[in-house]
Amino acid sequence: MTVSAGFIDQVTELLQGLGHITVRRMFGGAAAYCDGTVFALLDEDCLYFKTDEAGRAAFEAEGTGPFSYETKNGPAQIASYYRVPERLMDDPEDLHVWARNAIAVGRREASARTTKARPKRASLKSKQSTR
Repeated sequence: MTVSAGFIDQVTELLQGLGHITVRRMFGGAAAYCDGTVFALLDEDCLYFKTDEAGRAAFEAEGTGPFSYETKNGPAQIASYYRVPERLMDDPEDLHVWARNAIAVGRREASARTTKARPKRASLKSKQSTR
């Protein structure tokens, strides 16, 4: 897993105008964030957008597949990230449409994790009854 500095620069430039885009290297590849929300992976100078079950069909219709990588036990996939169709790299407007969808999926997932992680507070009434 590797990604070149030139590809990171290209992707960052293409995604300008969507919000504050940052890219952080990880495990030889990189993750792209918009306003703090992860929405893309970069690996082997390919771009992968976050998707969900509803959006997956659009990627499959374009003939792309999920992010995959090699492990010591063989290939593994992350089905929540799909390769961005190559044609979008030459069409910034359409790329932005797909990127906005990926950002929305990332935000929904982050929100769901935050909601799930919050501990439930005991109500004041139940606290009073235990005294």
